[in-house]
Amino acid sequence: MTPDPSQFREAMAHLPAAVNILTTNGPNGRCGITVSAVCSVTDDPPTVLVCVNRGSAMHDVFRANGRVCVNVLGGAQQELALHFAGATKVPMAERFTWDVWDRTHDVPVLEDALVSVIGTITHAVPMGSHSVLFVDIEQIRTRSGGQSLVYFNRAFHRLDATPLVPG
Repeated sequence: MTPDPSQFREAMAHLPAAVNILTTNGPNGRCGITVSAVCSVTDDPPTVLVCVNRGSAMHDVFRANGRVCVNVLGGAQQELALHFAGATKVPMAERFTWDVWDRTHDVPVLEDALVSVIGTITHAVPMGSHSVLFVDIEQIRTRSGGQSLVYFNRAFHRLDATPLVPG
């Protein structure tokens, strides 16, 4: 018996996930979206997967450009997550005029992201309403310190790097 989709969405709301902004730039345009479905696949070759809704207006832009950056957000970047989730209605072009971007790459890279990985989409697999994009990573930039922004129970939360002490 298959669970009801609303029951599945409720269950997944309780799965904490890092908040990321996926960006691209190329002949088909420049855009970005907030995504939480990102995970590592293998370290040889370095590969991540990103799930993007096929109903999104930007899905085809990512696929056609083929080059992306996964920007892992820090705890202070909730506002950016909301902008790129479309919650604030700020036009896409305006989002890329802000002084938060490292413009030395072929795709938009957030200067203060905890991690930015740049790569090429090598495979796209349709799965239900989404495409699973496999991205071979070519460049990695990591910033130490700070908090992580996670999405849990339908809200943003800051996750501190301080480990729990057993006891």
